[in-house]
Amino acid sequence: MYQVSLTRSHFPAQTDDVVREVAVGEVLREAAASFGAQIALVEAFATGETGRSWTYRALLDDSERLALALSTRFAPGERVALWAPNAPEWVVFEFAAALAGLSLVTVNPGYQPNELRYVLAQSAAAGLFLTREHRGNPMAEIARDVAAGLPSLRHLADIEDPQALHARGGRKAELPKVDPGAEAQIQYTSGTTGFPKGARLHHRGLVNNARYCQNRLGLGHGESYLNPMPMFHTSGCVIGALGTVQQGARHIPVRQFDAGAMLALMARERVHIVLGVPTMLVAMLEAEARAPRAYPDLRVMLSGGAMVPPDVVRRVQESFGCDFEIVYGQTEASCIVSQLSRDDSLADKTETIGRPLPFTEVAVFDVASNAITPIGTQGEIRVRGYGVMLGYNDNPQATADAIDAEGWLHTGDLGTMDARGYLRITGRVKDMIIRGGENLFPAEIENALLEHPAVAEVSVVGVPDPLWGEVAVCFYRPATGLKPAREALVAHLRARLAAQKTPSHWIAVESFPLTGSGKIQKFVLRERWLAGEYEG
Repeated sequence: MYQVSLTRSHFPAQTDDVVREVAVGEVLREAAASFGAQIALVEAFATGETGRSWTYRALLDDSERLALALSTRFAPGERVALWAPNAPEWVVFEFAAALAGLSLVTVNPGYQPNELRYVLAQSAAAGLFLTREHRGNPMAEIARDVAAGLPSLRHLADIEDPQALHARGGRKAELPKVDPGAEAQIQYTSGTTGFPKGARLHHRGLVNNARYCQNRLGLGHGESYLNPMPMFHTSGCVIGALGTVQQGARHIPVRQFDAGAMLALMARERVHIVLGVPTMLVAMLEAEARAPRAYPDLRVMLSGGAMVPPDVVRRVQESFGCDFEIVYGQTEASCIVSQLSRDDSLADKTETIGRPLPFTEVAVFDVASNAITPIGTQGEIRVRGYGVMLGYNDNPQATADAIDAEGWLHTGDLGTMDARGYLRITGRVKDMIIRGGENLFPAEIENALLEHPAVAEVSVVGVPDPLWGEVAVCFYRPATGLKPAREALVAHLRARLAAQKTPSHWIAVESFPLTGSGKIQKFVLRERWLAGEYEG
């Protein structure tokens, strides 16, 4: 690995690899030419059973056939939204959209009508492809209602209905030559205003980032990669789908996470590498303790999305007999920024988030002076290089706030860098809550709760939690003379936002601590919670 001795918190881009000028669809064509008869994709159910499988040749054939069908309905550059769990059709559609020159808008299958409507309208999606339901969410019903009010949305289809999926339109069936610098995906990440921002990601960034990550992991030809991470995240559809294809490996996306099922798959499918957020790892450790088994092929368990407690790192290595690595990333950077490696010490694995990937320049800046900090001094982590997004969709102000004139992407994360280039996360510039790897944004939750007539004021803050890393606490002041039941507030929120955005604790207050300008002091609420002044 890199031998550097830094004098300030600035890690120059390393050139130990290459930035390939290639689009997403082309890497599948290359893989089919090199690994045609090898298994590329395996269907895995929440029960731990497996279903259909695709060779690389079959995956390319199905993807190109769907791409041609899509080309008769949509023009290159148009956007199509995919609203589905980790079905194999998700992977086929991802490659098909890329081959057809379309931009894929990824959508969380837990979304409720308001969230879906916002993403489809903001992206101006011309098509919505979905499954009928997921975990009780009536997606087909919601889609029909939402689509009725969106004139830009021309097509609606169930990805598990072959006839609807491959329907033909009036355009000529042909696949364009795709520019590696063109928009490949829009992934929505909520902002502090409560309105999600669509990060426009390009082919070049996604393809190269996925390869760099899997190269550092050492994923080899024919090895198996188990993927419980949601495909609507870059961790699932980039590191999982695009990374495995470039290595000639078996990709096993799991439709729905279940710890016991994961362990069964790991043992039976002879899995070599698994990526999961810390809450998944804790659940798998508990399941393993109840029913121990052997995993002779397991080499690496990978985690990110939240800080991983040192005890979890040690327990994973002891219980599963494998290496443990941590990644740190951000959607706006095409996913992974820094990553540990197999040769790193236990201290580095439990105290840092590794060093940057190739061609990724990282520095820590003092927020007040905007100067690069001395080694070991806290500041905002910023990233520059091939993977930085094109910008936020139709939001030039947010883009300018995120990417400065020198090309630095402001991550909003506070951290430090040592002389070797290893990064540590120390906090966040903004109020984002990371619950089990899922980013929650207080303003979005607050805005939804303020729609309830019995809520006068509300403030949502994150507090530490031994299982989830962080959970949300909702402090609310009831409207005069009203006493809303917790169950009513939960039901109100669940009807508007995905379930994971529901706060874990609810505290009714008579007043809030305020700044001189009348803003709620969230840090005071958090300190009082940690001091045990609230119960809920």
